[in-house]
Amino acid sequence: MKVAIAKPYIGEEERREVLAVLDSGQLTQGAWVERLEHTFAEMHGARYGVATSSGTTALTAALLAHGIGPGDEVIVPSFSFFATASSVLSVHARPVFADVDTATFTLSVASAEAAITPRTRAIMPVHLFGHPADLPALSVLCEQKGLLLLEDAAQAHLASIGERKVGTFGTASFSFYASKNATTGEGGIVLTNDQAVYDKLRRIRNQGASTQYVHEALGYNFRMTNLCAAIGIPQLGRLPEWTQKRRENAGFFARELQGVLLPEVRPGCQHVYHQYTVRAPAGRARDDMVRTLTERGVGARVYYPTPIHKQPIIAALGYGDVELPVSEGLAKTVFSLPVHPHLSPEELAFVAREVNQC
Repeated sequence: MKVAIAKPYIGEEERREVLAVLDSGQLTQGAWVERLEHTFAEMHGARYGVATSSGTTALTAALLAHGIGPGDEVIVPSFSFFATASSVLSVHARPVFADVDTATFTLSVASAEAAITPRTRAIMPVHLFGHPADLPALSVLCEQKGLLLLEDAAQAHLASIGERKVGTFGTASFSFYASKNATTGEGGIVLTNDQAVYDKLRRIRNQGASTQYVHEALGYNFRMTNLCAAIGIPQLGRLPEWTQKRRENAGFFARELQGVLLPEVRPGCQHVYHQYTVRAPAGRARDDMVRTLTERGVGARVYYPTPIHKQPIIAALGYGDVELPVSEGLAKTVFSLPVHPHLSPEELAFVAREVNQC
């Protein structure tokens, strides 16, 4: 048996929607994109959604819409995908790296507060692997310090704290990459409750134009196509069911797995398990465990083996003396197991058995 780490599902509804786009002749941004935007925003309790060509362009557009640029600093976690920091660099601002919480892998509030300087404009927590960052505490910190809260929610579709979904505490960017909990193949979306930010986002993604051939500001081609949105619309219809299935699969692992350190969930949070990420126990070599599981057919994978502040391009920019012990320790010990909603009971049992025998 072989069990993949991710398994994007494309069904008949997706095929019908894509064919409808092809038949319409409206392949670029249009009615399908608007449907996706409205649906996703409503699912999260946000007023506005602006779809983009990727999760990275969503992050970049969010930064630009808030006027972040040269001379500004944005506090980000280092234990994350590279785009968390590269989006900040792309607007000519400076990422300032903070450490993460050992239990949830999300931004440490204390580390973020310690990183604030007079140049800090925003804090960008990441809801890593689908667990919400401590948004209530970060919201208070941002309010006290006069900072923006920008959520990197790329992996956190429908995650919540209490009754409130992520994506509504600050301007938030999501990804619809193929392995995400809902996909458009490639794509992203920014959620906001601020109409002024919404208007800026729409201009930024469309060459700075408010109407055709009238360019009021510098913008880019960050548009999502109708073809991509056509894939995503049916995906959103299944997202609540798929999210529940991910949680059930995670519950199975929590009961059955032995010999690894299991992910924790902060009280009041609803984890959506984009990945089920465990840690190798003391005395065990993580890479040896992953190699063994892969050879036995389990699609175990290491995400972010090098913290962003240790990436060659970042070190070359003058970050060589940054030390973040939690991020660096997690990067050496964590690995992810298949938890996607299309796993059969036999596949779940197989994964658990192989991990326990590893």
